[in-house]
This record gives sequence, C-alpha cells and structure tokens, in this order.
Amino acid sequence: MGAFGAIRADLRAALARDPAARGALDVVLSYPGFHALIAHRFIHALDRTRLPLLPRFLASITRFVTGIEIHPAARIGSGVFIDHGMGVVIGETAEVGEGCTIYQGVTLGGTSLVRGKRHPTLGRNVTVGVSAIVLGAVRVGDNARIGGGSVVVRDVPANATVVGVPARVVMQDGKPTEPGDADAWSWVI
Repeated sequence: MGAFGAIRADLRAALARDPAARGALDVVLSYPGFHALIAHRFIHALDRTRLPLLPRFLASITRFVTGIEIHPAARIGSGVFIDHGMGVVIGETAEVGEGCTIYQGVTLGGTSLVRGKRHPTLGRNVTVGVSAIVLGAVRVGDNARIGGGSVVVRDVPANATVVGVPARVVMQDGKPTEPGDADAWSWVI
C-alpha cells in the first residue's frame, strides 16, 4: 500500500475509533495525530532516499506543529490512529503495525546507544494506553493491549493485556491470568 492508501486507511481509522469525530473533514482539519501521520508518510519516503538532514528537519517542524515526535526512519503501518497525541514519541527503529491505536503521551523508546534495532515493534491492532512507555527492542504481539501508565520492558504475547510498572500480563485471550483479576482490571483500557 502506498502513502496515499495508508493516509486513507488512517482517516478511516480515526473515524471508526473516535466517537468524537464529526466526519472526515473534522479529522482532516483538526486531528494532530492524523496530521503527524500524513507528514511522517512523506518524510519517511524522503528518509528512504538517504537524503541528508531534510527528513530530520521536516520531522522537527511536524513535532513543533503537532506535539508528536516520529523519527523519519520509524516504520508505521496503515490504519494507525494517534488519539490526542501530544507528547507521543516514536523512535528511529520502532515499527508500528497496521491498525494500532496510540494514545497521548506514549513513548516507543530505546534503551541502548548501540546502532541497530533498539526500539519496540508493535504487532497489528495493538492499543497503547495513555502515557504508557514501551522500551527497547521488545515485541508486542497482535491484538495486545497496554494499560495506561504501564512500562513495558519485556515481550508481550498476542491477545494479552498488560498493566503496571513493570508491565505484567493480567489477561490472556480474554481470560484473567489470576483468579479474580477480570473485574479488578476491567477499567484499564
């Protein structure tokens, strides 16, 4: 899928996942997460040409305008929705799968100064709650949910819900991992 197809998918994602969206024009004109994704799709294409400095400069302008920092080399799938994105940071080697939802204040950050893969990989349809931090070259499986304020430093299996500092699995495949946890953690996401 090309940049324009991904942008259409991002628009559809915002309309489908945000009950406050009043229509496509509302998203196009007033959603900074959508603006940051549009800019990133073109900046990423520039970055892939190995053009020096310009992609980083354009990304810094986008960060200034939207409050969302996405490194030009980060790989982002289509149909991604960044809701109230102020303070979102997506690092250089991060990969965000198709259909992911990222809320405000999320960091997909690195823990190493070594060149190479040092940022997280999110599978498809992952939800990352408000102010969650996912650090290092960890993998978050498809359909996983990361609770707000959690700090993820280990891989997360598919179809799991994780919460806490450090994050731990509290639900797997819709079932609590510990007896009685279902009601206690239903508010998390």
